[in-house]
Amino acid sequence: MEIKLDPSRDDLPLMANTSHMLVKHYVLDLEVDFESRIIEGTIVLFFEDGSRFRKQTSSTKETCQLASNKAYKFRTPELCHIPVTNARTTFNVGYSDFVICDKGEEDTSDKDGNHDNQEQASGISSSKYCCDTENHGREDFLLVLDCCDLSVLKVEEVDVAAVPGIEKFIRPSKLTTVSEELRNEIVHELVTLPAVHWRKQLDYFVRCSQAPSCGELFFDTDTWSLQIRKTGAQTATDFPHAIRISYKTKPEGQSVTWTSDQSGRPCVYTMGSPINNRALFPCQEPPVAMSTWQATVRAAASFVVLMSGENSAKPTQLHEGCSSWHYYVTMPMPASTFTIAVGCWTEVVPKKWSSNDLMIERPFPLSETDCRYVGVCSHMEYPCRFQNAAATTQKVIPHRVFAPGCLKGVCQEILLRLLPPCLSAAHSVLGSHPFSRLDILIVPANFSSLGMASPHIIFLSQSTLTGRSHLCGPRLCHEIAHTWFGLAIGARDWTEEWLSEGFATHLEDVFWAEAQQLAPHDAEEQRELRACLRWHRLRDELRNSPEEMQVLRPSKEKTGHVSDSGASVVKHGLNPEKNFMQVHYLKGYFLLRFLARRLGDKTYFSFLRKFVHKFHGQLILSQDFLQMLLENIPEEKRPDLSVENIFQDWLESSGIPKPLQGARPPGADCGLVRRVDAEVTKWMRLNQRPRKRRRREEEEVFEKLLPDQLVLLLEHLLEEKTLSRPTLQTLQRTYCLHEQDAESLYKAVCKHLSSS
Repeated sequence: MEIKLDPSRDDLPLMANTSHMLVKHYVLDLEVDFESRIIEGTIVLFFEDGSRFRKQTSSTKETCQLASNKAYKFRTPELCHIPVTNARTTFNVGYSDFVICDKGEEDTSDKDGNHDNQEQASGISSSKYCCDTENHGREDFLLVLDCCDLSVLKVEEVDVAAVPGIEKFIRPSKLTTVSEELRNEIVHELVTLPAVHWRKQLDYFVRCSQAPSCGELFFDTDTWSLQIRKTGAQTATDFPHAIRISYKTKPEGQSVTWTSDQSGRPCVYTMGSPINNRALFPCQEPPVAMSTWQATVRAAASFVVLMSGENSAKPTQLHEGCSSWHYYVTMPMPASTFTIAVGCWTEVVPKKWSSNDLMIERPFPLSETDCRYVGVCSHMEYPCRFQNAAATTQKVIPHRVFAPGCLKGVCQEILLRLLPPCLSAAHSVLGSHPFSRLDILIVPANFSSLGMASPHIIFLSQSTLTGRSHLCGPRLCHEIAHTWFGLAIGARDWTEEWLSEGFATHLEDVFWAEAQQLAPHDAEEQRELRACLRWHRLRDELRNSPEEMQVLRPSKEKTGHVSDSGASVVKHGLNPEKNFMQVHYLKGYFLLRFLARRLGDKTYFSFLRKFVHKFHGQLILSQDFLQMLLENIPEEKRPDLSVENIFQDWLESSGIPKPLQGARPPGADCGLVRRVDAEVTKWMRLNQRPRKRRRREEEEVFEKLLPDQLVLLLEHLLEEKTLSRPTLQTLQRTYCLHEQDAESLYKAVCKHLSSS
């Protein structure tokens, strides 16, 4: 099933056939080896088949699996590490949708227009899987998992019926003899336990993961997937619902980064980019595959293991020099949100600060909005904090900070002070924190972003610690905002990144102003200044990026569509340019700013809390948000607003969105921006003077600028063709650029390079 992507499209395939079997829980048992740069162990997957989680609408032949038009050579249970050449284990596969026909062949795909990603899929097929082995012509179901750069050693069915005490999950009316049907029924009963029994459920998941094998399964891998079958299992209902995969990662796997921290000690972390977690463990990558997980990770005793988990894990010593860490998650989320970091991290504990410090929690009054929604939720059942009255009033959740030892001091000085007010500010705006705790990790210098949020853990770049709190605070607020938008509420189609990044960018200003306890006028001035900065960045990005990469909803009406099997592609998912673009941050931000102003801040944020309550724990598309929002806008305020218009003007077009064209630029009435304009005039006047006259004339007197004002000043100066060396030297002396934060320094370096 070798998939060859077209480099001109750079689309990322999501291969898992989630419409037929859906992972409900993962149990990982892993060991981290820094010498070989390998993570090795087992993962046990617990499934529900399509007949359980959705109404079955297709025949057995249509309940098919992903495949390729090339033959497979499956690995047999007896010789599971050696490709089999016997014709009896070779499988020929046909095509349905997601088919790319060779030249000269007839296109046999459906003619009903349902070719969502057909041109992008580059060989992804959801067609029926034909085999002729010991099964004598009957069809075997093929389970397909997303997998890349992994060495799969063995796949086996888990005998959950052999677990002591498991009989309590067997209904009296069910068969008493051990069979596939019985084992699958046990898994079904286990994964559907009521949320109040989550502890017992996790305990039995672990017990089942350690149960003996009841037979190895045929498997094969290609570039993007792991395919598994069991002889005689013709449908997903017949296929084992608990399987164990023994595997090891590869040092070059793109989901795992092996490096050294700022103290020179080895560490590893997962960023899930650009291919998410498929090079960390075999999984179902489509967002619809929302699952829970638990993991036991072993490493040398000198290392700390941090992970996406609800518990603040402590190490258990296994033997001399080796420790074990265990984490779990009970809120179903996509596998792409899972992250792990192993290193010689130091936990940063707070020092005592004065009463004037930001560490003092602001007594935000508890509004009716914070409590009125306690009760019913719309998501699948799990132990939800929105249903917990105590959680609704918890403004600051428990939190820890980890960093290399050499950064302990600066983390104490900056990061630990900022966390409580930022968390409290987020709570005051959106209500209940979706997660019960939070770890912050300062990741190594090769981390390619300023931050990344995962369930219960945030990665921050060391760059955010420069320049005191003005860079760290907004970035921290941005990542905290992802707790709601990106994690608790996810996009059903990954191409709609603005639903995560646009919201986080818009909310970071709101949270940060609240955390600083700014007066309303000062908060508005700060937001306008930052809006002006983003306007400059958006214009620059749109000038210098391909038009097709500027669209927030590139699949248009096909957004969210998948093949019959559940497979799809992420448009531009493998394009290396995408990692450096901010268009989904910036256009998404300006769309939300536009809507908030149309609605009014008070009404908008009241609506946002309602939206969070309705959709937390679920996946959404753009129309889910926009339709609910428009229902809350009075008729007189939305004569020209509709979901279709917003799609056309904001999400499905390149360039500057139509409502922003010809409008007054952000910050036009902002005093902080006008002061920067005045300073730019002084600098240009200085730059235009002849060198000899500078010595005779009175020196310009430059005003002290806020950090964001300095960035805006440099943005303006970057637009000039050249700056003289004396002007650059004066810039350095005036603003001490070498002491500024990473963002200001970056722009200064760019200006210097462009002028030299």
